Formats: sequence, C-alpha cells, structure tokens
Amino acid sequence: MRLGQWKTNGILREKIDRNAKYIWFHASSLGEFEQGRPLIEKIKAEHPEYKILLTFFSPSGYEVRKNYGGADVVCYLPFDTPYRVKKFLDLSKPVMAIFIKYEFWDNYLSELKRRNIPVYIVSAIFRKEQLFFKWYGGMYRKVLSYFTHIFVQDDASRELLSKYGVTNVSVFGDTRFDRVQDVYKNTKQVPMVDLFVNNNRSDNQLTMVAGSSWQQDEEVYLNYFNDHPELKLIIAPHEIHKDHLMHIESMLKRPSIRLSEATEKDIKGKSCLIVDSFGLLSSIYRYGDLAYIGGGFGAGIHNVLEAAVYGMPVIFGPKYQKFKEARDLLQVGGAFSITDEKTFESKMEELSTYRDLLEAAGAAAGDFVKSNIGATNRIIASIPL
Repeated sequence: MRLGQWKTNGILREKIDRNAKYIWFHASSLGEFEQGRPLIEKIKAEHPEYKILLTFFSPSGYEVRKNYGGADVVCYLPFDTPYRVKKFLDLSKPVMAIFIKYEFWDNYLSELKRRNIPVYIVSAIFRKEQLFFKWYGGMYRKVLSYFTHIFVQDDASRELLSKYGVTNVSVFGDTRFDRVQDVYKNTKQVPMVDLFVNNNRSDNQLTMVAGSSWQQDEEVYLNYFNDHPELKLIIAPHEIHKDHLMHIESMLKRPSIRLSEATEKDIKGKSCLIVDSFGLLSSIYRYGDLAYIGGGFGAGIHNVLEAAVYGMPVIFGPKYQKFKEARDLLQVGGAFSITDEKTFESKMEELSTYRDLLEAAGAAAGDFVKSNIGATNRIIASIPL
C-alpha cells in the first residue's frame, strides 16, 4: 500500500486532463466502492461533462478495481498529512469530492473546505459509540463541519447528529440497495452451477448457498449438511487458499467437487459444490433457496443484500449488530440469526419442514430490498452538478 501511495502523484501527473472537471470519489476499500458505484456510474452516464477520479485507501479495493472502467483515473489516496494533501489536490484539482460511508480525514476535509470545493459523504451511518459523540469528541466532531452536506442512511443517524449541532443532514438511504439491484438485473448464468442444482432434482430438495463463509461458519452448518441428504450445498468461502479448501473437504461426508474441477460428467451425483474462485458469488445466489452469510462468528457478517435481492431468506451468526440492513431484515422476517450449531439445526428443520415459512421469509427479504431502492437518484438530485 505504501508503495502504491508513492506512485499516486506520478499517476495524477500522467493521467489527469488539465482541461477536464473531475469529481473525486474516495472509498476506503472494496465494500465502500461497491456502495458508491451506483453514484459513479449514474453521474458518468448522465453528466459526461465530468470525469471521475477514484481513490482507495486499502489494497483490497485498489488491487481489485485499479482497472475499473467507470473511472477515468484510479489511484491510492496518500496519507492524511498537510503536505501530501495539498500536493494531491494541486495535481487532481477536483471540482467536487464525494466520500463513501466511513471516511473522515481531517486534513483532506479541512483543505477542501479552505479551497471552497464542495465535499459530501454518502450512505453514512452514525452510532453513539463513535468518537464524535464521546465526552472528549469535540475535536473529532469538528471534522463533520467540513462537509457541505451529509447523506445518512437512517433517522437515528440524523437525530444523533442533530443533538450535537450538525444539521446539514438528509436521510436518503443506502446506495448498496441500488447496487445489488443493478447486479440482480444483470446477473450472469453460471451453467455448471445450474447443472449442479438441477441435475436429478427431487421434490423436497433445498439448495443453500453459503457465501463468504469462514471456518467458524463451516463448523456450524457442515454437520447438518452431512446428515441431511435433501440439502444441496454451494460453498463460496471467504478465503480460497489451499489449506482452507482442504479443511472444508476434510469435514464433508457427502460427495463434493470444486467448481474449477467440475465437468458435466463429474458434477452429477455431487451434493456439495465448492466455489474456489472470486467474482461469482453475487450471481450464484440466484440458484439458492436460502443463504447462509458468513462472518457472524468473527468480525461481523458479510453482505446480506447480495442474497436477499433474489427473494431468499438469509441466515447469519450472532455478530450482526453493526449492520443496519441485517437488523432491518431480521425485523421484517427476511433473516434469521443463529448462535451455534444447535440453533442453526433448529432453524433449518423449521424452514425445511414448513416450506410456506421459507417462501414467506424469502418474499419478505426481496420486498425489503425493493422498498429501499432509490438512494442514488435522491442523492444526485440534491447535489448541484
């Protein structure tokens, strides 16, 4: 990452068009980029008079999206020191800056304000536990005053900010809903997965897609899978290195195959398909009857909306509290949280026995996503372009 940051000024000198107007988008990592992507692509399509500069702080974003065609220039964001900030802005000369969700860089924000460059944060969410709202948080709260406008996901964030005198706030929702809807509309067929799911399909078959699962997750659901022949399982692990794949295979007692090794002949008769490549999960969810979302026994769950958009219920572990969309899905009945292997088994028995409950939960999940689409259009209508 540090080497990449050193290259930023050279990239800007080479690629920035001095006669163009740039809107600068900054995403910390890949997840925030996906959240901001609908805005980038809509502005690119509807306002060709602007070019897009996209920066990342994390290698997980830059390395994956450094060739992203929706941006005219992609680079790392230099560290937030006064000299580097001024150099970056001198070279890029943005006419507007849009930060995504959780980016509060004091020197960047204060310098943008000093230069009278409008700066926005989108799909932001605030919680009382954050530094801004501590008794010693005055210095941190000052950063919020540098934003021209703050677009938040929910009323709770607006009310919290209002208590501390921050009122340039609008509740416009989360652009991730627009992103997953875009992916849903353009979903790819994966013929080998289709063959796996539908070959010799029985009337009582259920297919579960385990997305972004970790070892702790696999220890929860694999024993149940091993004992239930009506269940077909697609595992898309968060990590696909050799040791993890071999560990999964060592736990399986039913026939499995890796997607990279699957052929029309070999996939027949298999009960578990292991997706050992990245980039397919959002399309593979379409083949499931329900989804298990990994991460809930670690730092926190992964993207639940990628599955819910297909109208299927989602199951995840206990660490979901920081994710508004997960809390909301639980409230509407489109998701279920489990705490261990026993509670997972109980929920699976319920959903597999009462298929009307499974269908109702899936419908609730799909309707929840549809009802939250539109943040991108609302934000763009409120930003002077």
